Amino acid sequence: MASKNETHMTEFVLVGLSSELQPFLFGVFLLIYISTLTGNLFIILIVTLDSQLHAPMYLFLRSLSITKMLYTTVTMPQMLRDFLHQDKAISFLGCAAQFYIFCCLGAAECFILAFMAYDRYLAICDPLHYMTKMTKSKWLIYEAQHAHAQAVLGSWVAGLSLPLGNIILVFSLPFCNSNIIDHFFCDILQVVPWVCSDTPLALLMVIKPYILIYTFLVVPLPFLLILVSYVRILFNVFRIHSSAGRKKAFSTCSSHLASVGLFFGSATITYLRTKAIDTYGGPKVWSLIFLVFVPMLNPLIYCTVLGTMK
Repeated sequence: MASKNETHMTEFVLVGLSSELQPFLFGVFLLIYISTLTGNLFIILIVTLDSQLHAPMYLFLRSLSITKMLYTTVTMPQMLRDFLHQDKAISFLGCAAQFYIFCCLGAAECFILAFMAYDRYLAICDPLHYMTKMTKSKWLIYEAQHAHAQAVLGSWVAGLSLPLGNIILVFSLPFCNSNIIDHFFCDILQVVPWVCSDTPLALLMVIKPYILIYTFLVVPLPFLLILVSYVRILFNVFRIHSSAGRKKAFSTCSSHLASVGLFFGSATITYLRTKAIDTYGGPKVWSLIFLVFVPMLNPLIYCTVLGTMK
C-alpha cells in the first residue's frame, strides 16, 4: 500500500485559509499584496533614483525591499488563487520550488539584516572614518557601492546554496501517508509528517543534523552578529555625553531594530511549535504575520528614515 501511494504522489493539496468568506478574504489579501508591492517598489525606486541615498545603509534597504517583494510573491498569488478555486492542488515540483525559494529569501534576508547592523556599527562607532569613506569622493562612493554589492551578493549566494541540501534531502524521500497540507503554502513542517514511516533510519539520521546545521547558519549566526553589533553600539552611545547625541545615534538604528524584531520575532514564533502557539491561532495565523503583514510594514518602517535623508 505504501508503495502504491508513493508512486502516485504527484501533487499536494493546500487546505489554505478555509472560510465561508472566501471572496471577502480575497479582496483583503489582494489589497495587502498590492500595498506591499507598491510600498517596497517605492523604496527601490527612490533609493535607485536619488543619488543622495547611494550610501550602503540605503542600498542595503533597497535589497531588503526586493526580498520583501519576492517573499510575498512566492506565497500570496497561490493563496489568492485558492480563495477563488475549489481545486487547491499544487504539483510536487511546484511545492518543492515554492519552499526552496521561500528558504532562499529567508536566508538572504537574515544575512542582509546582519550586514545592515554592521553598517550601523561602523556609522556610529567610527563616524569620521565612515563619512570620509562613503561621501568625500566619487571613487570612494564607488568603493562603498562595490562593498555593498559584495555583501548583497554574498547574502544571495548563501541564500541560494544553503537550502539546497534541505530541499534535496526532504523531497527525495517517499511520501505515502497523505498529500493534504493544512497550510496556505508548502511549509516543511507540514510536508515532513507525510514521509513514509518505513523511510530508512540512516537517511533520517543524515537529514536531522543537516537541518540543524542549516538552521544555525541561517538564523542564530546572523542574529548573533546583529546582537554583537548592537552591544558595541550601546557601549559607544553611552559614552556620548549629550542626550541629543545619544538620541540621534539611537534614531539611526530604530528602523533597523524594528525590522530585526519583527522578522526574527515572528519567524521564531512561527517555527517554535508549542501548545500555546497552536492554541492562539496555530501556525497558519502566525505565518500570515511573518509572510504577509511584516513585508507590508517594511515601507512604513523605513519611509521616515528616507524622509530625513535630505
